[in-house]
Amino acid sequence: MEKQNPWWYGEKDRKFEEWETSPVKWIPPILKAFDFKPFSLNFLVGPRQVGKTTALKIYIYKFLLQNNNPKSVFYFSCEELTDFRELGEILDNYLAFKSANKIKSSFIILDEITFVEEWHRAVKARIDKGLFKNDVIIISGSASLEILKQKEYFPGRRGSGKDIKFYPLSFADYILCLKNLETVRESVENVEKAMGANKIHSSVLLQLFNNYLSTGGFPLSIVEFFSRGKISYETRKIYIDWLKNDFRKLKRNESYMKEILAYIINSRATPVSWLNISRETSVASPHTTQAYVEDLKNLFIVEVLNFLSPESKIVFRKNKKIHIIDPFLYETICEFVKAEMNEPSLLEALVATHLARKYETFYWRNKNEVDIVVKLNKKQIGIEVKKIGRSWKKPRHLEKVFLLTRNDIPIFLASIET
Repeated sequence: MEKQNPWWYGEKDRKFEEWETSPVKWIPPILKAFDFKPFSLNFLVGPRQVGKTTALKIYIYKFLLQNNNPKSVFYFSCEELTDFRELGEILDNYLAFKSANKIKSSFIILDEITFVEEWHRAVKARIDKGLFKNDVIIISGSASLEILKQKEYFPGRRGSGKDIKFYPLSFADYILCLKNLETVRESVENVEKAMGANKIHSSVLLQLFNNYLSTGGFPLSIVEFFSRGKISYETRKIYIDWLKNDFRKLKRNESYMKEILAYIINSRATPVSWLNISRETSVASPHTTQAYVEDLKNLFIVEVLNFLSPESKIVFRKNKKIHIIDPFLYETICEFVKAEMNEPSLLEALVATHLARKYETFYWRNKNEVDIVVKLNKKQIGIEVKKIGRSWKKPRHLEKVFLLTRNDIPIFLASIET
């Protein structure tokens, strides 16, 4: 336990030192949401390797240790724990340490808790005993469903706790972190105003966008690309290995998952059904296919868009659009499943998944198709993504539409709030 908390002894944490000495580094924008007050039970979820642990270590050194007793900050990585009993023992050990050091209020950070069996039992039992009444608890993990569904075990027990989703860097945050270029951002409803203001940066945005299509928003790929000018096979293998590892932890068949990912890539952003996927893969049942895709969504690998009718009804029985959430992840999965990259599909996925971070996001299809439909109350805004411009007729039920070419996309993504 003490090895994971070197600040108790005035020492530097290895992860934080790696960040400090990195040739490319930034303060993760997600830290702006880290405004925690006791008592609170908070959940931080996001994909593997997105930088959750590094962000937590930066939060400890740059924020918590500035105004708190180092021994009031407790961090523990739960990846090697198996069940709630082991976690309970760790918590009891820290509570005893806290009492012996006369600490009244503490920050307890339980990192990568996702696959600790019934972890909620250890936390809930101690909340009920009042052992954390003056504390901030932050629980992080890489599978949103596995963690966030546990919230139902804490009714009335979360205090002022919040849920935070940690995505790969958006394009707007990417240019802010790497170029210190802060663009004007607006809601998608009013984004034209921001796009007009940001056009002055067009050439810089396009250059950075071309880099973003290679690196995505993952720290490891960004650092390697800007340090070495390319992304190595070894880096991609790290991500493929965590994909495989999480599939196994979910007790999923790795071959089935690989086939489904290949089908998603090769569908090139066309709507698909669970039945079609099962017919074209070794997965026998549409229900099993659906479960696998939901796992991919909960692991922050894909985003699923449902059909939205002109009357703003979600039609779940219709085919789905399935997008990979990040350009680096898209290219890595293409390599994993031995599929060719398709830039128009990648561009559409990039716009759709950026919008899905903040808005209810769908698609529409009749004789024509609208790639992306954002639902805002009773209004619908359409976004059509094309590599090159061409004529396109706006469906009558849409409040407004954006026709985005490859050159428009950087300005659009730099201008929307996500």
